[in-house]
Amino acid sequence: MGGSFFGRILKISTFGESHGKAIGVIIDGCPAGLKIYKRDIEKYLHRRAPISKFSTARHEPDKFEILSGIMDNQTLGTPICIIVENKNFNADDYSREIFRPGHADYCYEKKFGCRDYRGGGRASGRETVARVIAGCIAQKFLTQLEIDVRAYTYSINNICIKKIDWHENFLFMPDKNSFTKAVNFLENMPADDSVGGIVECTVKNIKCGIGEPIFDKLDAQIAKAVMSIGAVKGIEFGSGFGSTYLFGSQNNDEYYFDDGVKKKSNNSGGITGGITDGGDIIFRAAIKPTPSIAKLQNTINNTNENVQIKTRGRHDKIIVPRAVVVIESMTAIALMDQILLSCTAKFSDVKKNYFGRR
Repeated sequence: MGGSFFGRILKISTFGESHGKAIGVIIDGCPAGLKIYKRDIEKYLHRRAPISKFSTARHEPDKFEILSGIMDNQTLGTPICIIVENKNFNADDYSREIFRPGHADYCYEKKFGCRDYRGGGRASGRETVARVIAGCIAQKFLTQLEIDVRAYTYSINNICIKKIDWHENFLFMPDKNSFTKAVNFLENMPADDSVGGIVECTVKNIKCGIGEPIFDKLDAQIAKAVMSIGAVKGIEFGSGFGSTYLFGSQNNDEYYFDDGVKKKSNNSGGITGGITDGGDIIFRAAIKPTPSIAKLQNTINNTNENVQIKTRGRHDKIIVPRAVVVIESMTAIALMDQILLSCTAKFSDVKKNYFGRR
């Protein structure tokens, strides 16, 4: 199956199905000597876990096993393989014959001629547990470079944050007032339906000059990483679609010098020409409503008969909060890969590294 790899220097590959024996990830290209502790990965996986009454009732322990690439709490420079065994699943909740609306069931069947119908197989959100593990390692790498990547819930349905006060809560919505409104909205919405929202991500303290021009632009790589998440249906950087309402004189970020080169605004979202321009990277990703709902819907079966379905199983009323750490992880993976790639951009840097000069 194609499409299971991401990256040029830092390469990750995920494997496993939602209701299969295990989910896992292989990470190749991570430099040796990076400190990784089990508690780091456990903390990241906990952020992805269902922790509210609006989340799925499927509670997986997500106990992982490091098979290779890490010894004595540090990376060896060899491929890292980590697996997470699936424990809590029920294949009886899913149909071999009926295609669920909003899911990839029909598309997989047409492409491959067969599919793992149990929870969506590879197309399930369960696959993201592998991304979060890889994202934890990428985050540890970026932290050593003093780069801060942080994602959070920007909106749920039409309830948007007004400020960021880093109020901690199970929706990962950093605005206490908006969080309260969102909880009230979720409690009063129809029990057999779902909603979506927007996740915003910021990258601070990243230096100017990271990213490749033309086809490997940094925003293109981040977009590819984030759009590869099944629930994501759109992405915008900086002023994004709002820039279409501005004049060029309003949208251009003017530079000035004051103890270093700075920008008066950040409509670019920190990336110009596919390369970091010294501003914070900022983007927003649109998360669709969870497609698994109990409401009766029209669909077809594998003999093209018109039928109806009520999706069974244990599913999230809203996936946005659990997507926060996944988006953060994929952003970190894309950045780590691009930073490693940037080390080959100038011969002077290669020569300095080769001869060990500082």
